Amino acid sequence: MLNWNLKGKKALVTGGTKGIGEACARLLAEAGAEVMVIARNTEDIEKLSREAAGQGQSIVGKAFDMLRPESIPAIIAHVQETWGTLDILINNAGMNIRKPTIDYSQEEYEMIMQVNMTSVFKLSQAAYPLLKASRGNIVNISSVSGLTHISSGSVYGMTKGAVTQLTRNLAVEWATDGIRVNAVAPWYIATPLAAPVLNDAEKMEKILARTPMKRIGQPEEVAAAVVFFCLPAASYITGQCMTIDGGFFVYGF
Repeated sequence: MLNWNLKGKKALVTGGTKGIGEACARLLAEAGAEVMVIARNTEDIEKLSREAAGQGQSIVGKAFDMLRPESIPAIIAHVQETWGTLDILINNAGMNIRKPTIDYSQEEYEMIMQVNMTSVFKLSQAAYPLLKASRGNIVNISSVSGLTHISSGSVYGMTKGAVTQLTRNLAVEWATDGIRVNAVAPWYIATPLAAPVLNDAEKMEKILARTPMKRIGQPEEVAAAVVFFCLPAASYITGQCMTIDGGFFVYGF
């Protein structure tokens, strides 16, 4: 019989108090996992933890800033101190600055690369011993901007393309260690990160025109795919990047 729950599993979610990350944390907990969220704001973490406890679920967390390289070993040290094990890593933390390519400063470029790409690589690397011991899995939050052009900024697209390729590489390299690695690639989802675009009526009209389902996705719709990849029922799936996009990526003229 397929196992459709995550009871007893320990899951780490970066950027876990807003948008897709929050939805992932809540659905993982609903599926039975104990969840640890990483975010910059302690108050947001505590609020999410209280709400989960009120529903009989376990979500804890600690404030770290993914812009700071020293956060990566500190996060894993905290996981080891708290649980001593790790089954699931959701690399969700991300940021963007939307502007023409020629207008990016070096500082802006480095910030986006650090949060969206370097931290994903480094945290996966740091979590490897724990995930190897548990034969766990990683789900990376990529984007359709890493698969095709969208007007979200070239640097953002670069990082998401790199995350998708990292997913494929690690899936093959770490398969013999029992670690599965997959990714999801959302189109525009109703999150704080996308709000500046979605609140622009002209841009919204163009987005919906390119979306066969004619609506914006919800964070829970992305999180549902993330949780599926983590389930024992998905035990033979690795190296995949699933678009969560209302049909955008396969839409032609």
